[in-house]
Amino acid sequence: MQWDIFCRVIDNFGDVGVCWRLSAELARRGEQVRLWLDDPQALAWMAPGALEGHVPGVEVIPWRSPLPDVDPGRPADVWIEAFGCEPPPECIEALAARIANGARAPVWINLEYLSAESYVERSHRLPSPVSSGPLRGFVTKWFFYPGFTPRTGGLLRETDLLARQSAFDAEAWLHNLGLPGRRNARRVSLFCYEPAALPDVLQQAGHDATPSDWLVTPGRAWQAVQAAASPGPACPTCRLLALPLLPQVEFDHLLWSADLNFVRGEDSLARALWAGKPFVWHIYPQHDGAHHAKLEAFLDWLEAPDSLRDFHRAWNGIGSVRARWPDAGTLSAWRDAALSARERLLAQADLCQQLVGFVLEKR
Repeated sequence: MQWDIFCRVIDNFGDVGVCWRLSAELARRGEQVRLWLDDPQALAWMAPGALEGHVPGVEVIPWRSPLPDVDPGRPADVWIEAFGCEPPPECIEALAARIANGARAPVWINLEYLSAESYVERSHRLPSPVSSGPLRGFVTKWFFYPGFTPRTGGLLRETDLLARQSAFDAEAWLHNLGLPGRRNARRVSLFCYEPAALPDVLQQAGHDATPSDWLVTPGRAWQAVQAAASPGPACPTCRLLALPLLPQVEFDHLLWSADLNFVRGEDSLARALWAGKPFVWHIYPQHDGAHHAKLEAFLDWLEAPDSLRDFHRAWNGIGSVRARWPDAGTLSAWRDAALSARERLLAQADLCQQLVGFVLEKR
C-alpha cells in the first residue's frame, strides 16, 4: 500500500523521530511511504541517507506552505496525520477532487500521543467524521493511540529487534565511539530537558562508592549538565562524557550499553522500554500540569517500586521528596520492573502490525 505520513515538527526531536521510525519500519515490511515534513533538517543526523532518498521504500517530501504545485504520484491508500497536525490544504483539496471523480478515499488515521492514561483505551480506534472543508461528509478520520496494553495500538518495534540486541557488543560499540568505560564504573546515559533534581543527583553520584560514567547527549542535556555540576573535586567519582549527535540506530545502542538510562519525551521512552534496562523518564512538561497525571499513569502501568516512583517525581519536579541515587539493590529492583514491562509489551502486537491490520479492515 501507499502511505502518506504528515508531520509538523513542534520542538525537540520527538515528532520527527516517531514519524521516521514508523516510516522506516513500514517500508521494511513492504509498504511504500511518503513522509511529509515541514522541518526535515534533523533527519540529516537522525537517519543518514533519508533526505537523499537512500532508504528503500521511503520518500521524504518537504512540506512547505503554500505547497508547490507538485504531483506526488500514486494516490495514497492511507493518510496518517501525526499528532493532529492536519494535512496541507492543497492535499485536502486534491483529495476532494479525486473523490468527486469517483476515487476511493484513503483510510485517514490521526496518530495520537503516547500515554498510559485510561482515556487511551476508550478513545483508540474511534471514528471522527470530517465536518468541515471540502471533505465534509465524505471522509472519516480514525483515532489511533499507541499505548502499553492490548487495548491500544502498541509501540513501534522492529521485527529484528531481539536478534540485534542479542548480537550487540556494548564494549566494542563504546570502543568504536572512543568511549572505553572505566572498570567497575556504572554506565549512565543522559537525554533530558533541564530536570530540577539534576544538580543533586550528580552530587550524590559523584560521592558514591561506585564510580559512574555519564554519557551525555548534545543540546539541552549537555547544557543542563554544564549548568548543574563541575566534575572533578566536587564530584570525584563522576565522569561526564559528551556524545555526538547519534543516529536512531546508534541511540538504541547507547541505551543497550548503559546500566541506567535517563530518557525524555515519547520516542526515547519506548526505546528505553525495549532496552530492558533501568530507566528514568523525563516527561515533556506542560504548563497546566497535565503531565503529572500522565506520569503517574505510566508508573502505575510500569508497576514501579516506590523508590523508582519517588525518583521519577523528583526528576520531574513533582512533590518534595528528594531523588535518591540508587544503590545496587535499588537498581536491581528498577531493572526487574523494566524487564517485566518489556515482557508484557513483547506479548502484544506492535504498532506497525496493528496499523496495517486496521487499514486492511477499514478499506
